[in-house]
Amino acid sequence: MKKQDNTYRKNFSLTIIFLVLISVTFIIALFVSYNLNVNYVENEFASKKIDVQEQTMKPYNNLFQNKIPEITSYQGFLDSASAAKYADSVFHNYNFVRRIVFYDVQIGNQKNSTVIKNKLGISINAIYQYWPKDGKVLGLRIWNTADEPDFDQMASKLSNYITLSDTAHGSSQDEIFRSFYDVKPGKISYSNILRREDVKILRALQKHPNSSSFAKQNMMTFFLTPDLLKVKNTHKELYRDVTIQPVVYDPPDNQAGNLITEAPLPGAFSDYKLYFKSGPDYLTTEINRRFMPIAALVLLIYCFLVLIGWLIYRNLSINIKLFKLQYDFINNFTHEFKTPVSVIKIAGSNLSGDSELSERQRKQYGRILNEEADKLNELMNKLLSFTQLENKSINIKREEIDIENFVKGYMETFRLKYPDFKISYNVHGVDPLYTDPVFLGSIFQNLIENAYKYSHPQKKELYINVSHSKRNIIFSFRDRGIGIQKDELTNVFKKFYRVENQYNQNGSAGLGLAFCKELVNFMGGEIIVNSKVNEGSEFIVTLPYEN
Repeated sequence: MKKQDNTYRKNFSLTIIFLVLISVTFIIALFVSYNLNVNYVENEFASKKIDVQEQTMKPYNNLFQNKIPEITSYQGFLDSASAAKYADSVFHNYNFVRRIVFYDVQIGNQKNSTVIKNKLGISINAIYQYWPKDGKVLGLRIWNTADEPDFDQMASKLSNYITLSDTAHGSSQDEIFRSFYDVKPGKISYSNILRREDVKILRALQKHPNSSSFAKQNMMTFFLTPDLLKVKNTHKELYRDVTIQPVVYDPPDNQAGNLITEAPLPGAFSDYKLYFKSGPDYLTTEINRRFMPIAALVLLIYCFLVLIGWLIYRNLSINIKLFKLQYDFINNFTHEFKTPVSVIKIAGSNLSGDSELSERQRKQYGRILNEEADKLNELMNKLLSFTQLENKSINIKREEIDIENFVKGYMETFRLKYPDFKISYNVHGVDPLYTDPVFLGSIFQNLIENAYKYSHPQKKELYINVSHSKRNIIFSFRDRGIGIQKDELTNVFKKFYRVENQYNQNGSAGLGLAFCKELVNFMGGEIIVNSKVNEGSEFIVTLPYEN
C-alpha cells in the first residue's frame, strides 16, 4: 500500500499568474502613458505657439491700444516740441518704432488745401520727422508736402467721417478704427479722434467753404521694424528656436527631421511670422521629463500591488506554517503523553495481575510509575509555566545565588543522568546573582538537555562559561553538536518550531528553546545563538544584575 503524502505543498500558480498579470499591465500602462505623453507634447508644440505670439506682440498691442490713442488727448494742439516729447516716450518704451512723422493739420478753408473732399478742405501746416539716436530724439521739419500718400488717405477717411457720422450717438469701435487708423505693413497712421461737438463745428465749415475759420487736427505715422521686436519664448521646453521671418520665407530642406510650425504676426507686422523649430531630440527630452513622474506613479502602483500580493502570500504561508506547527504539536504531544501512559499502564497491569511479584519487581514497577508520572508532570508544568509567562501572571522570587555552586550542582546532576556526557565549566569574576533559582534552573536544564540530545554519540560535550560584563552576567553554553543551519537560526526560539533532523523525529514538542526565551525575556535579559552545521552551537544568555 502506497504511503499517503502528508507533505504541505504550496501552490505557486496563482502567485505567478498574479505577478505576470500585474507585470503585463505595468508594461502596457507605461507604453500607453508614454505614447499619450508623446501625442500631448506634439499637440502642445502646435498649440502653444499662440502663447509665444501673444507675449511677443504684447508691446505692440500696448502701443496700438494705449500709447497711440494718447494723441487724442491733445485735441489737435500738438506742436513740434510736444510732439518731440511724445516721440521720445514712444522710442524709449517701444524700440521697434524707428521713425515717427507728425502732421500739423488744419481743416476748413478750401483755399490752398492739400485734400478737398465733401466740400471740406484739409491741409498740412507743417510736417516733422523724429527718430532716436544714442538715447536722444532727433527731429527734422519737412518742407516738401506735395507727395504724402499716408496723409492723403487719412485725410480722405477723416472727411468721410465728418460727413457721414451720426452725431446723435457715439461712434462704435469699428467705426473709429476705420476712420482714424490706417494700418499697413511696417507702419501705423493715426489721427486724433473727433468729439461729437467737433464734428458739428466741422460740418458748419462745410457749408461755408470760403470761411476763414478752421479747426486744428493732428496726424502721426509710426514706422515699425520687426527686426527689433523681442521674441518672448514662454515655452522653451517646446521650442528650441523662435525667429521672426518674412511670410514668404521658405525654409531649406528639413533633412534633420526637425519639428516646424508657424504663427503669423498681426497688424503692422502682418507680412512677418514667428517661425518655430525644435529638433527631435529636444522634444524627446521634454517628453521624457514629463513621462518620468507618470512612470514613477505607475511604478509606485505596481510596487503597491506587488506588496499586497506578497502580504497575501506571506499571510497564507504563515497560516500554513501555524497549521503545520499545531499539527506537529498535537502529534508530538500525543507521542509525549502516549509513551509514559503506555509504560504506566503496563506497569499497573503487572502490579494488578494475578501472578505474584518479588519485592525487587514491585520496587522496579513502582520506580517506573514514579518516573513516568514525573515526566507527565514536567510536561504539564512546562505548558502551564509557558502560559503564565506569556500572560505575565507569575512573579520572580529573587534569592541570592552562588553561581559557581549553582553550575556545579547541575553538572553533577547531568553527569549522573548521562555518564557519557562530558561537561566542563569556567566561572571567573562573577558576584552572587539575585534572581529566581527555579527560572534560572529551567534555563540551564533545557539548554543542557538540548546540548546532549542534539550531539553525535562520540561528541557529547558541553562547555559552560560564566562571565561578568558591566552590569550584566553572561552564561555561554557551547557544545560540539550537529549545529543549526543559518536559515533556521531565526526560527529556533519560536513556539512549536522544530528543526527537522534525525534527533527529534520522535520526541520534541518544540517548546524547549521557546520556553527558555520567554524565561530570559521575563527576567529582563536576552538570549542569542551562534551555530555552524556539524561544528556545534553556542547559546549566550545575558541577564542583568539586580542587587
